Order: sequence, then structure tokens, then C-alpha cells
Amino acid sequence: MAFQDQTLRCRDCSADFVWTAGEQAFFQEKGLLNQPQRCPTCRANKRNSRGASRRMFEVVCAECGTTTQVPFEPRESRPVYCSDCFEKVRAQA
Repeated sequence: MAFQDQTLRCRDCSADFVWTAGEQAFFQEKGLLNQPQRCPTCRANKRNSRGASRRMFEVVCAECGTTTQVPFEPRESRPVYCSDCFEKVRAQA
């Protein structure tokens, strides 16, 4: 099936945006049935607003001892690492 670019209207800001043929092919590949309802800017804003309300927990890295924040409540039985040390530990595994 050949896709063609389509102009859609954003339901949040009412701006017109182009849903490209490549995006349509991606939607079909992933099994998504509905057209996007928001323009790329409003989609990004919505995605970012969800992350802003995420509760962060302050912890001390088990490897280097620096203070960092993680998006989960740590358990006493498992070590917690800063992002740099986490990458090192994951690469070793």
C-alpha cells in the first residue's frame, strides 16, 4: 500500500501538521490503527508533562558515593548506582 502525506489538524492547538508517508508506514508497522490527534509539538509537550510529575528519590551511589536521584524507591537489599556507574556495571555484566 502506497502512503501519501496527509494534512491533519491538532486537537490541542488547532494547527495543521503533515502526517508523512514515512510516519504512516511506521504506524502500520507497529500496528497502530488511528491517525495522530496532536501535532509533534503538542505530543512532545504532553510527553514531557507526564515526566515532570514523576517522583524522584535521592540516593547515594553504591559504587562512587555521589548523591543522585532515581525515579524509583530503592530497596534496602539492592545497590543503587548513579547513571555513570550504572553504565559501567551494566557493561561488565
